[in-house]
Amino acid sequence: MVRSLEQMTMRKVYLRILPFAALTYFFCYLDRINVGFAALTMNKDIGLDAAIYGMAAGAFFWGYVLFEVPSNIILEKVGARIWITRIMITWGLISAATAFATGPYSFMAIRFLLGLAEAGLFPGFVLYFTYWFPDSYRARINSGFTLA
Repeated sequence: MVRSLEQMTMRKVYLRILPFAALTYFFCYLDRINVGFAALTMNKDIGLDAAIYGMAAGAFFWGYVLFEVPSNIILEKVGARIWITRIMITWGLISAATAFATGPYSFMAIRFLLGLAEAGLFPGFVLYFTYWFPDSYRARINSGFTLA
């Protein structure tokens, strides 16, 4: 009886947390790769050649790598709910600011800031799952999350 109660509880928690986390990460990934589709027309509009575009698109990962660990240290101190919310809000605002890029330097700066904003989302959710799921359930939640 205790085991079935545990399973029912974990299922409810799984169904409440995973869809939101997976949808959020899906949009994060979509936002990360959409710059490649935008390049088809954007490069000419803001004066980017292939080398500058590659550097600017890669600036996202510079910010991402620099801030991924500090972001999760802050997440541990502030709390997952507040910090993941901050990540999503700043990521949305900076993503919207991409429309205001007027040249190579502004585009590169926005992509770098977007990397800073998104940096802790994936490891933040993985850490958040450790708060809700015991070890025996964590492989399932992590695999469901990475399917996004």
